[in-house]
Amino acid sequence: MARSYLVDFDPKQVPTPCFVVDQGAIEHNLQILAQVQERTGCKILLALKGFALPQLFPLIHRYLHGVCASSPDEARLGRDLGGEVHSHGPAFSDTDLTSHLNYCDHLVFNSFSQWHRFRDQVQSHPRPPICGLRVNPEHSETEVALYDPCRPGSRLGITRKQFDNESLAGITGLHFHTLCEKGADALRRTADKFEAQFKEFLPDLEWLNLGGGHLITDPGYDVDLLCEVITHFQTTYGLTIYLEPGEAIAINSGALITTVLDVTENNGTIAVLDTSVSCHMPDVLEMPYRPQIAGGGRAGELEFTYRLGGVSCLAGDVLGDYSFAQPLQVGDRLVIEDMSHYTMVKTTTFNGVRLPSIALYDPETKDVEVVRTFSYEDYRSRLG
Repeated sequence: MARSYLVDFDPKQVPTPCFVVDQGAIEHNLQILAQVQERTGCKILLALKGFALPQLFPLIHRYLHGVCASSPDEARLGRDLGGEVHSHGPAFSDTDLTSHLNYCDHLVFNSFSQWHRFRDQVQSHPRPPICGLRVNPEHSETEVALYDPCRPGSRLGITRKQFDNESLAGITGLHFHTLCEKGADALRRTADKFEAQFKEFLPDLEWLNLGGGHLITDPGYDVDLLCEVITHFQTTYGLTIYLEPGEAIAINSGALITTVLDVTENNGTIAVLDTSVSCHMPDVLEMPYRPQIAGGGRAGELEFTYRLGGVSCLAGDVLGDYSFAQPLQVGDRLVIEDMSHYTMVKTTTFNGVRLPSIALYDPETKDVEVVRTFSYEDYRSRLG
């Protein structure tokens, strides 16, 4: 069972739409990750692309070794957390590379051509970062092609064939990332494929990054198997092991609170919410997946069924069909569950839809603090 979160939280305590994050649930997840570090000696980083809330950086810094970033701005934000800053991107521009050098401790290149292009600049920097290469073991574990870094024709990572006749001088580690919301069994299969292809290089290296996509804090995750994989690479090759989960830090820790604005009829009953799926929950459409709503069920499961729609003008801005024990009324608050990860970091202002507020909930005191609200100026300033 997942740890309960937002216990005794009253949805009427916040303006809507609003992301509410339970800092006690975040700490619970961090404690699990800390146990993996203690058992194995590995280093776990927060993937900022999955979750980034500066108000919780002091808490996260107590448990994790740093962050991984995918852009100069993420790297700069990661420096505020403290600890190590690792960065990787499909390709760096001259300007971005210069910015990364100001913030990064580890810099991972996605191709030999990028490494060759920037090697001298990196090595001549007053504080040169540790450099590595991202590899592609050509082994897919992710069913949705949009999220599969190893799908055919992927631009992410260097294949084993591309290593032929290349020197690793100046490179101290390798990085692979193949998973998305996966268990340790998927990591084991990937690790076996990776090792079979790249093991000849490992004795001369210092570190290995096993990437993200590990659902370490989800109930049922096989932590023992994860530790076995980590320990194998440590003892066999003497490598320092890194992991960089995003979802594992924030899973089962927060919700998006929304208000019913209108109820209409068109081949069924439709409830329009003051949030937007395309603007505030894009993964629901991209993945796709169906989030849970507190007190709600599938269509027809409970007495009153509604199609829940968003407030933007996009025709497909629809959360899905849900049922409730009581009829929905204008002004009702709905709690869309498990909305901390890959939500706040991916929101947009398409159609001028205002971004949700962000609030922190303290389960010890039951206090709610709205730490960020957004205004017209946030929308206007993006456009010139």
